[in-house]
Amino acid sequence: MGQVNITKTSVKTAAISMPCFIRSTFRLSPLLHLFWPTIKILFGHRPYWWVQETQIYPNHSSPCLEQFPTTCETGPGSPSGHAMGSSCVWYVMVTAALSHTVSQGDKSSTTLHRLTWSFLWSLFWLIQISVCISRVFIATHFPHQVILGVIGGMLVAEAFEHTPGIQTASLSTYLKTNLFLFLFALGFYLLLRLLDIDLLWSVPIAKKWCANPDWIHIDTTPFAGLVRNLGVLFGLGFAINSEMFLQSCRGENRYKLSFRLLCAAASLTILQLYHFIKIPTHSEHLFYVLSFCKSACIPLAVVAVIPYCIHMLMKPSEKKIN
Repeated sequence: MGQVNITKTSVKTAAISMPCFIRSTFRLSPLLHLFWPTIKILFGHRPYWWVQETQIYPNHSSPCLEQFPTTCETGPGSPSGHAMGSSCVWYVMVTAALSHTVSQGDKSSTTLHRLTWSFLWSLFWLIQISVCISRVFIATHFPHQVILGVIGGMLVAEAFEHTPGIQTASLSTYLKTNLFLFLFALGFYLLLRLLDIDLLWSVPIAKKWCANPDWIHIDTTPFAGLVRNLGVLFGLGFAINSEMFLQSCRGENRYKLSFRLLCAAASLTILQLYHFIKIPTHSEHLFYVLSFCKSACIPLAVVAVIPYCIHMLMKPSEKKIN
């Protein structure tokens, strides 16, 4: 009898819980329908390996795509990081330049503003189209991936433009954010591994179909990108909260055109020199540590060190004038 009662109770519980489960499933289904295409987009393939893996082309009739030394990136292809970075940087520069040419109401200033607006945005789209075509040409991205990259970069620029707290946050806030992002990424990676989903699925495929093994670089892996981003965030937080930044960029010099132009020229020169610094790749862990340090030094130099040096160089001339 005891067994019969337990069985009846189990059946009743199942009968009650089944509609609840079905109702919850129907409530979640729209979210799942939105979530799954997003995951598929972010897990986008790259053309140079997709043509070899797809079953669309019968009897081994897949097209032969020419590969280049910059083709064999190992991370997922969507969205395009190069297109996103380019559109984000140029969007910030164009909007910043246009903010200084606001129409004053008279005819001449309005005409100048319209001409500047047309020229800068034409230049912006010319550069973005060139970047997108080059990425598609070397078989690294599909057209929709570079388009998503351009749109994503502009959205990121707008998001940061409307987040003024980035420039006033304390160093501890930057450190906590850095630690949170690292732990979240690591935890998410381990969780998906438990669910038998490998976030590094693209690395072995890239190694398999790359025409030249020497074109496979460790700095194109997803984890390398994470380390670089964390390094930049750390360096930015350290730079903004440094005494050098407070003295130079928040002083009287920040309003001077000569100070800004010198900072821009010196920053571009330093960034070109950074490009020639090669990180050893014989040890994976050492590479990630040095990559973090190199990425942290870039915003530290551009935001704090260079403006401070120019600020100190301009001081003697100011004293002489006085």
